Amino acid sequence: MHNEMTDFPKRFYQRLLLDYDHKLNVEGINGKRLAERLAKLAGIGLTPNNGSSRMGFSEEERKAKKLVKEWMKEAGLEVREDGAGNVFGRLEGKENDSPVVMSGSHLDTVPNGGHFDGTLGVLLALEVVAAWKEKGYQPTKPYEVVIFTDEEGSRFNGGLSGSGAMVGEVIREEQLKLIDVFGNSFEQVLEEAGLTVDGYLSAKRNLKEIAAFVEVHIEQGKQLEKENLPVGVVTGIAGPCWIEVSFLGIAGHAGNTPMNDRSDALTAASQFILQVETLPSKVSPSAVATVGKVHVHPNGVNVIPGKVTLCVDIRDIHKETRDLLVDKITESAKQVASDRGISVEITENFRITPVPISIQMQGKVMKAVENHVRSSHLSPSGAGHDAMIVGRHLPIAMVFVRSKGGISHNPMEWTSLNDCVIAARVLKDLVEDLTM
Repeated sequence: MHNEMTDFPKRFYQRLLLDYDHKLNVEGINGKRLAERLAKLAGIGLTPNNGSSRMGFSEEERKAKKLVKEWMKEAGLEVREDGAGNVFGRLEGKENDSPVVMSGSHLDTVPNGGHFDGTLGVLLALEVVAAWKEKGYQPTKPYEVVIFTDEEGSRFNGGLSGSGAMVGEVIREEQLKLIDVFGNSFEQVLEEAGLTVDGYLSAKRNLKEIAAFVEVHIEQGKQLEKENLPVGVVTGIAGPCWIEVSFLGIAGHAGNTPMNDRSDALTAASQFILQVETLPSKVSPSAVATVGKVHVHPNGVNVIPGKVTLCVDIRDIHKETRDLLVDKITESAKQVASDRGISVEITENFRITPVPISIQMQGKVMKAVENHVRSSHLSPSGAGHDAMIVGRHLPIAMVFVRSKGGISHNPMEWTSLNDCVIAARVLKDLVEDLTM
C-alpha cells in the first residue's frame, strides 16, 4: 500500500498527459506545468484508495497552501495570509491604486474526495500569472490569486469559512458555538492551525479594494459532457432552502387494520414525494427539489407507519422563484395530508439567498469562452461555492469545466488536461478584460 500511495502522483501526472494536445500551449499557458502541480497537490492528504482528504484547518490543508505559496512566489507574487488562513498572492498593476481583480478557489476537500474540486480553480488563477510572467505582461489593475480556507465544511458541517471571514459575514457568538467532528471547539481548531478567534474575525477586507472575483470550478454535473463542450458560463449560484416535513398518521397492525380504515403516514409521504418531483418545472427552468432523507416510524415490517419525517432540499438561482417553489411544496404537503385525513408539521431549517450573476459579467465570460470554444453553454450552479459568498457583496463571474461522468466528491473525479488548459486560456482572456 505504501508504494501504491507514493507512486500515485506520478501515475496521475502521466494520465493527465496521456492524451494532451500540446498545441494548446499558447501565450505562456503550459499544460505540463499545470499537470505537475495538480499531481503534486494530489499527493497531499492522499487516502488509501487514492482519494483526497484535506479537511479545513488541517495539517494537510496547510501543507497544500504552503506548496502553492511557493509557486506564487516563483511567479513573482507578493504573498500574505490573513487571520482566517486565506492566502493572497498579489501582482502589482500599472495603476496599482485601482481595485484588485481576484481569482481562485479552495484547496480543502471532502473526506476521500477528488483532485480537481477547488484545486483546479486555484491553479488556473496562478497559471494566468505564470503565463504573464513568461510573456512580460503586466495588467493595468492589480490581480490577486486567492486560496480560501475551509470551503467544503467537512470540519464543522458548515463551510465557506474563509470567504465568509473575508467579506465580514461571520458572527463571533455563532462561530464560538461550533464544535468540529472530533469534538473540538472552533477556538481550539484555530489555535491548532496557528490562528486565533480575534485574527479570524479581523480577516474582513475593505471590499472597496476589490473590483471583481472570478472562480473557475469543475462542473460537478453532466451538462457540458452532454453538449460536448470543455467549458461553460455559470448564470448564478442556487440558494438552498431546507424544509422538514412530518406526516402524522396512526400506527396500526398490518394484518388487522382494513385498507379502508388506515391513517398511513408513509403512503401520504410517498404521494407528496412524487408531487415534489413535478413542481420545479412549473416555477423555473433552473429550479430543483430533492427528497433525500426519510425516517419512518416505528419502522416495523408488520406495522402501518404512524409518522414519516422527510427533508426537502429546494434550490434556484433566483430568490423569487425559489421562494415560490418553497410555497408550492409546502402547500402540496398540506393538501396531501388534508386529502388523506392526517396531520402534517412543517419546519424550515434554513434559507440561503441565491446569487444570480449579472448579465454584464455573463457577457464577459461568454466573450472569453467563444474565443476558444464553438459556443457558450449557460447553466446555473446547484452547488455552493466561495463565489456565492463573495457575490453577495461584489461582482462575480464563474466558469465551469467539464467533469467526466459528472462525478465529484469522489476519487473518480476527473477533468482532462485539455479541458483544464482551455479553461486556463478562457480565464486569462477574462482576467485581462477585467484588469484593463
